[in-house]
Amino acid sequence: MAEALSAAAGLFLNPTRLGMLALGSGVGLLIGILPGMGGIVAAAILLPFMLKLEPAAALAMVTGALAVVHTSDTITSVLIGAPGSAAAVPTMIEGHPMARRGEAARALAAAYLSSLVGGIIGALGLTLSIPLARPLVLSFGSPELFMLTVLGVSFAGSLLGREPLKGLSAGLLGLLLGTVGPAPAAAEVRFAFGQVYLTDGIDLALVALGLFGVAEVVSLLARGGAVAQRTELGRGWWEGALDVWRHRWLVIRGALIGMWAGVLPAIGATAGTLMAYGHAVATSRDRSRFGKGDVRGIIAPEAANNAVEAGDLVPTLLFGVPGGAPSAMILGALLAYGILPGPRIVTQHLDLIYTVVWSFALANVLGAGVMFAASPLLARLTYVPFNRIAPPIVLAMVLAAFQETQHFGDLVSLVALGVAGYALKVTGWPRGPLLIGFVLSNPLERYYFLTVNLYPRPEDWLLRPGVVVIGLLVVAPFAWGAFRWLRQRTRTEPEAARQPIGASAVATAAVLGVFGYAWWTARGFLANAALMPVSVAAAGTVLTAVQLVRELRGRSSPLTDEDEVEAEPHAVRERVRRGAAYLASLALYVAATWFVGLRWASVLWSLWVLVGVARVRWPTAVAYAALMVAGLELLASVLGVHLPQGRLRL
Repeated sequence: MAEALSAAAGLFLNPTRLGMLALGSGVGLLIGILPGMGGIVAAAILLPFMLKLEPAAALAMVTGALAVVHTSDTITSVLIGAPGSAAAVPTMIEGHPMARRGEAARALAAAYLSSLVGGIIGALGLTLSIPLARPLVLSFGSPELFMLTVLGVSFAGSLLGREPLKGLSAGLLGLLLGTVGPAPAAAEVRFAFGQVYLTDGIDLALVALGLFGVAEVVSLLARGGAVAQRTELGRGWWEGALDVWRHRWLVIRGALIGMWAGVLPAIGATAGTLMAYGHAVATSRDRSRFGKGDVRGIIAPEAANNAVEAGDLVPTLLFGVPGGAPSAMILGALLAYGILPGPRIVTQHLDLIYTVVWSFALANVLGAGVMFAASPLLARLTYVPFNRIAPPIVLAMVLAAFQETQHFGDLVSLVALGVAGYALKVTGWPRGPLLIGFVLSNPLERYYFLTVNLYPRPEDWLLRPGVVVIGLLVVAPFAWGAFRWLRQRTRTEPEAARQPIGASAVATAAVLGVFGYAWWTARGFLANAALMPVSVAAAGTVLTAVQLVRELRGRSSPLTDEDEVEAEPHAVRERVRRGAAYLASLALYVAATWFVGLRWASVLWSLWVLVGVARVRWPTAVAYAALMVAGLELLASVLGVHLPQGRLRL
């Protein structure tokens, strides 16, 4: 052991390898800032260079990138409301409202410091898990993995807000959306509607960008003005650091949740951060501020997302089972070097493992330091009128959406999901449970089929100790909620005033129609392919029907404005009309991309926003658009991203 530590120290402290670590960290920070890119793009960019380096330097470089990519994706999530990656959605839910209140510095400081601590805990956990992880992970079968995904879905119950039926229905809607594409247990494609594009399902990045990114951009454009009013940033940084100290146990719990999500296959960073966020809500006595800018909703998921990447290395290195696409690229690089991941790597290449651990820890320190230094300047973006910075943000989201399949359907899906996200936002439907359901839909279905096929009798797997323990964790929050409800029944509360039928009832009726159509359609699938969508659609139909009856009886809510809760109804309606107009303009943007290509479509849409909305002078607007397209060309050449080509090939 001592010899391995000494050899690892010699490998790690080599100036060349430290330089590769710094290079990888810089690439990870840059990619993290771009909406929708994430660790997959960072690892893909570095992979060609990795194969030209010796193993220790290559691993240090790619580890540095993966360690910090979830640190820098906080920038757009907090300042703009566009998630840097799907894993950054919880940070966006809480951080962006804080930025609108002028607390961007506080949100960023809490996020960076939590990421730093979470990454170090992940690295420490990886060190300790090397001799312990193998028997622990091997003790988990498909029943335990199935129950863990159920536990993740149950955390959606913590995000239900004041209308639990809406939250549960939104979670079921996410599960239903996740069934689009090939069935994991049958040779059948579901809900493709004859479109080749849908045969592989819908990409997670598209769902996150559409439901949250596009919806927030449209909302900010409709509201007008800057993201936040000018405020003193200096005090905010210290306050954010104090928040992390006040909630230090939440940081530790979030990091442990994230690392465990990384160790288990098919869970990943997005599910890990959402589970940590749900845990923060479920264990808080005062939940009223969540969704409106609560720093606790930043601390837990930010501690989790960096720890996930550390945990992801456990199955990759010890079992040769990558937990995600970035770790799959690391696995490929190791195989190219002739290093076989598996239990023997602990004895044959222990020095490389410790090099990875130390690189991960140092990269977290470097990443947090760089972002702390750069964020005061970046935070000033919240003072700029949003319509002046919207064009490059929208362009970045469109470009990121196109990279997954390089099919024009990605852009159509982005706009369609943006319309759905904005509609849910203004009608009071929660979007967090929907994303949780979508993320966990595939592993939930896959582990369920493995379980029922391996254990024909339910008692064979339901009585396993791990299943029982996890099942109690699933039931406990709901039992506690029922107890609190029964205890408060004796209190007399004024009856809510009856409301006329509003926009919420219309949205509920639309969701009910989706569930009903899916239920009818799924009945024609093969038995193994139909079980999940039929069950989800049936439950969703019942819950949504009950919610619709309640709203038709006078409990419907009008259009809402999450930015200003006390806004006048006529002002909210006017903003929603403007938001609908901006959504229509984005649809025209995508149509123009199909016809003339992304470059010219971006120029035309940017000029319309800058001149027609922001009232920028023509020479300035033209120079702005030209600079933006030049940056697009540079990005395409350096990162190797693909640009949508129009029919005219301009």
